[in-house]
Amino acid sequence: MLLQPVRFAILAAAGCLALLGLASSLAAQVQRPVRISLDQAVQMALQHNHALLAARTTIQQSLAEEITANLRPNPSFAIDYQFLPVFNPSQFDEPASQLPLPREFDANVSYTLELGGKRRARLLAARDQTAVTRSTVADNERTLTFQAASQFISVQFAESTLELAREDLKGFQNTVNISEDRYKAGDISKDDYLKIKLQLLQFQTDVSQAQLARVQGLSDLRQLLGYESVPADYDVSGDFDYQPLKGNLEDLQAKALQTRPDLRAAQQGVTSAQSQLRLQKANGKPDLVPLLGYSQAGGEHTLDVGASIALPIFDRNQGEVARARYAITQAQEQQNATNGQVLTDVRDAYEAVRSNDQIVMIFRSGYLEEAKEDLDISEYAYKRGAASLLDFLDAERSYRAIQVSYRQALASYLTALEQLREATGTRSLP
Repeated sequence: MLLQPVRFAILAAAGCLALLGLASSLAAQVQRPVRISLDQAVQMALQHNHALLAARTTIQQSLAEEITANLRPNPSFAIDYQFLPVFNPSQFDEPASQLPLPREFDANVSYTLELGGKRRARLLAARDQTAVTRSTVADNERTLTFQAASQFISVQFAESTLELAREDLKGFQNTVNISEDRYKAGDISKDDYLKIKLQLLQFQTDVSQAQLARVQGLSDLRQLLGYESVPADYDVSGDFDYQPLKGNLEDLQAKALQTRPDLRAAQQGVTSAQSQLRLQKANGKPDLVPLLGYSQAGGEHTLDVGASIALPIFDRNQGEVARARYAITQAQEQQNATNGQVLTDVRDAYEAVRSNDQIVMIFRSGYLEEAKEDLDISEYAYKRGAASLLDFLDAERSYRAIQVSYRQALASYLTALEQLREATGTRSLP
């Protein structure tokens, strides 16, 4: 009989422990900071950046202009009552037949018939302008993507530098502690001990500067992502490492000519300018205004039918037609300039990648390992009295300088890759 209560108590305790474990796990997940990858950062910027969202409204504005361009003219309605005896009020009561001038009532409706295909020309011109606007917004997206990606790399560089600074500080603090013991034991002079201790200030300063660079980098990146899209304590994730490029210049330039939205906008600008020329030619054609009216005068009812049209003797919209022709030439020259700029951008970015790749390869060819090995040897020899303090401090400075320079070279290389992606107009590089 006593086993049942005991078994129940055991099960209840196990259940409580399981609930506590689940609660602690959920709490840990809730408290864990948000970490985003490079691809996530780019997507968040494209979805939440307020400057880009504002630019995208220009597409809707251009679509609204299409509605306006496709509207037909409104009909006109006019009404009048003539020969009212305002200055002889007594005549208001006299029969119309006895009045010197019979009162007359007129009503007419007119409608403008647009000739020369004006409405269709307006609609085509508006649609061509919408196409240019879409490509311009796409080019804004291309620029924002590069800004977000390069800022992401800056944060990675800052965090890598901070990690290095903390490791150096920790290692050198150990050296300071050992030097203090040696000083107390009489193995080194007080001057040598103070030199080592003062050197610790540089490591502490490096950590502070790296922390500041990381905080500022994350803040600037958050602004690009959309301030509300990530919490204040977010962080970045992903490897800060070398990524080889295998494509050649000619293929990248050919790809850019196909994908660059600014070049597409320039090409569509020529089409839009041609549409404007057709519109201005159509605007030079006169419109026909038919009229249907009703009149009542002296007891007689009549129906009036008429039409009016402007005679294009002087104004045939010659000025706007000439301006539109020059605008086509302007758009063609802008297209040629943009085409050359695309090829130049790709070449410059490609050469920057190659140059930075060579620098990274120099570091990776053995200098990093040699610097670490030199530091380890100098530290080992100094701690055992086989090397001078100056030799050890020089090896320490060389190692730190090479490590920081390598990270800078790597950040420059990765940024150059992003520049090449922007110049090519695609993030898919071989």
